[in-house]
Amino acid sequence: MITAFFAPTTQPSKLTIPVYGSTVPAGFPSPADDYLETRLDLNDLLVHDPAATFMVRVCGDSMSGAGISSDDVLVIDRSIEPVSGHIVLAIVDGEFTVKRLRKQNGHIFLLPENPAYPPIELQDGQELQIWGVVTGCVKSFL
Repeated sequence: MITAFFAPTTQPSKLTIPVYGSTVPAGFPSPADDYLETRLDLNDLLVHDPAATFMVRVCGDSMSGAGISSDDVLVIDRSIEPVSGHIVLAIVDGEFTVKRLRKQNGHIFLLPENPAYPPIELQDGQELQIWGVVTGCVKSFL
């Protein structure tokens, strides 16, 4: 389920954040400036086509196996042609859902990434609209 939609501003501001050159398996990087590699703007990282990008807030746990949790904000790009294997924002019979798209032997499936939920196999007469491909996920731990 989707609980909110967000559109990027037409003139995004730049806010660069330091990026350290060392990888961090489970800890905090050294704050020493010697390791500072560059600065990063999150817009540059998450938005590849601003005119075709929007964000949605997720509710539910059907995609937990893909690392998508309730309250995460997904980055959706409408300019990407959805192919089998992409995680997509779709409307099935008027209801939004986020699932992994699978096209197999002429059939279309929307697959959850949580075994507690059944796959959705599109049947004749059902309406499917793919609104875009999920390209990123923003999490908050607070």
